[in-house]
Amino acid sequence: MNLALFDLDNTLLSGDSDFEWAQFLIEQGVLDREVYEARNEAFYEQYKQGTLDIHEFLDFQLKPLSRHPRHVLDGWHRKFMQTKILPLVRPRAKELIERHRADLRVIVTATNSFVTAPIAREFGVDNLIATEPAHAGGEFTGEVAGMPCFREGKVKRLEDWLAGQGQALGSFSQSWFYSDSLNDLPLLARVTHPVAVDPDDTLRAHAVKHGWPIISLQ
Repeated sequence: MNLALFDLDNTLLSGDSDFEWAQFLIEQGVLDREVYEARNEAFYEQYKQGTLDIHEFLDFQLKPLSRHPRHVLDGWHRKFMQTKILPLVRPRAKELIERHRADLRVIVTATNSFVTAPIAREFGVDNLIATEPAHAGGEFTGEVAGMPCFREGKVKRLEDWLAGQGQALGSFSQSWFYSDSLNDLPLLARVTHPVAVDPDDTLRAHAVKHGWPIISLQ
């Protein structure tokens, strides 16, 4: 068995689920538009430029989870899936995942697991490594649990997850990672088959320089 890793936002999805979740809460009147919209857009631009302070962003992203009961959040998420996420699901992404059906398939994403677990299920991928929101008594605290799954943190979180399965990256004769983002260069450099998917300019230049495949799922 080989290993197939997939970034989620702007790779399998034609958009960013983190950004869309905050926009959804703004549109629902849960978050104040004047306060949150500009910050959400600013964080997204920082992410795309590779300058995001992940802890500052997670404070912004996870705090709203702590202000509402889990059953209310789950209800909002079901509507979010229907109105925001399903239109972003790329059919060619589903085809790509299906081509790796004989491999160990894992979505590895910086976006928190509350937002992304239902999305992973929509893609038919059983294994998700994501940033974990802390919780107590079944409710979110607004903090992050453990290491964020971002940049070098993606490598560490993947290594820890594989170790829990009795495996390591080197256990696989072939491994793929599909991503659009310069932020994923640390993990892309660790697999045998790094693939740039509709990449940003920095990742595209790196892929060209190193002879990595560049594909489009649009």
